[in-house]
Amino acid sequence: MGTNETLPDSLLDLLADAVVVADADGRILKVNRAFEKATGMTLSLVEGRNFKELWTEPLALAEGLTLGGHPQSGEARLERPGGEIKHFSVNLTLQEGETEPRLLAVLHDLEDTEGSASKVGLDALTGLPNRHLFHDRAEQNLLNARRAAKSVAMLLVGLDRFSVLNDAFGHPGGDLLLKEVSERLKKCVRGSDTAARLTSDMFGLVLPIAAVDDSVIVAEKVLKSLREPFHIGDREVVLTASIGISIHPTDADTADHLMKNADSAMHHAKAKGRDQYQFYAGEMNEKARKRLDLEQRLRRALVAGEFVLYYQPKIRVDADSLTGMEALIRWIEPGRGMISPADFIPVAEESGLIGPIGHWVLAEACRQNKAWQDMGLKPLRVSVNVSAHQFRDQNLIDKVKQVLRDTGIDPCWLELELTESMLVGDIEQVVSRMRDLRDLGLHLSIDDFGTGYSSLSYLARFPITTLKIDRAFVRDVETNPFTAEIARAIIGLSRGLNLEVVAEGAELVEQVDFLRENGCDMVQGFYFSKPLPPAEFEARLRETTEKEAALKVQAFG
Repeated sequence: MGTNETLPDSLLDLLADAVVVADADGRILKVNRAFEKATGMTLSLVEGRNFKELWTEPLALAEGLTLGGHPQSGEARLERPGGEIKHFSVNLTLQEGETEPRLLAVLHDLEDTEGSASKVGLDALTGLPNRHLFHDRAEQNLLNARRAAKSVAMLLVGLDRFSVLNDAFGHPGGDLLLKEVSERLKKCVRGSDTAARLTSDMFGLVLPIAAVDDSVIVAEKVLKSLREPFHIGDREVVLTASIGISIHPTDADTADHLMKNADSAMHHAKAKGRDQYQFYAGEMNEKARKRLDLEQRLRRALVAGEFVLYYQPKIRVDADSLTGMEALIRWIEPGRGMISPADFIPVAEESGLIGPIGHWVLAEACRQNKAWQDMGLKPLRVSVNVSAHQFRDQNLIDKVKQVLRDTGIDPCWLELELTESMLVGDIEQVVSRMRDLRDLGLHLSIDDFGTGYSSLSYLARFPITTLKIDRAFVRDVETNPFTAEIARAIIGLSRGLNLEVVAEGAELVEQVDFLRENGCDMVQGFYFSKPLPPAEFEARLRETTEKEAALKVQAFG
């Protein structure tokens, strides 16, 4: 097929399979008649919605797709308006459009597929039962359990950060990893149990149990098995998983409800830090409803302009002077007031909204900083956090260039902060992306240093300008010798690599004194100032500008 913007609707309507055309962020632009027939939803019902929202369970989508690259495929269920559940295979490609890339999704009704691997019930890649057969096996287990008054456990195993690994090793490497995962899962269950591949990065287990502890034993075996390093070619890969567990008859009485509850528990496990299992609890449904409500409110907030940036001063401790600022997003919702970033940022990341929100933060921080400079105030470098989603965006460099052009700010007054845990996967690709950003003339910082996974051998290769010491190593420097030694080591490492070093989270004079005495360049934290709304930060910046101007007059008077 050609690009979607030149593909006539009449040609789309000739295709037997359902087709969805969306923009690169997944917002639906058009569908064909086969889609409307298969799903019962017309274009007017879905236009503008995110493609991910159509499905009754998570579907791995555009992450990792590249123009002209390998397509992604998987299976998922969709609920028609009348409540009927339909099971589709989904094939996704990213194609050139006349002005920007377009996502093309082809949906095939698996219940109409004669002789396919799905009809047989096996996943083509791993040979495990697929979602369709898994559902049947689960129903059979439940039927047997009801007759014998026994219990059944369903475990959903979601691979943590699989999309990052898939990007790093490519689809062939990702496929090898999935095959090895399936082999390990088969060794964790009995012959009477079922292990299946449900989506691209989620597996399911269903097993008859005599006691709840039986499901715990299996979950712990799975976690232990997956923690053992995988070998993809000559490279070693570390993988973890999050497991959700639901039990019949206490949690649900049908396969669909068991799966829904296990999925809720799995997402709870991911939210609690990954690499663990969680049992379903009734309040998770309430949490799921609240999360959906929050996502919908977030979408409205982005359109309605309810976000604002606060700015936290960075202080050069050797001169006690204001020398920089970090832009921090705040959400002030009418009728509810301030919503904590800790509550809405994880939802933004899961829903894909972090991309447009992050772009707004970048543009607004640059616009505001340039406005202050145009007022004649002291020029400062503004730091902006970049999410993993933004960093992996193939169009990141172009988007940053556009912001710089639109705002007119000199790149030297912009710093992008990357968290250390983002810099995993294909190191060559990471370094290349960072060099492209540095070539624009802006600064790069690694945030939360010491809490992530990057090797020190890689650190010298990263074209960064700044290291930020995580607040965890600042909090106890005056009472914990071990923490103090780590902070000294990071400061020394920064100086050895000719990097600026910033310590965050300083709240006490003893912490600031320690950092000053050990050669830390800059400090930010409540000791000097909490994050300030624009008007308050502007007043402080004006005061600093006037004070430094007066000192210059005295010096040259």
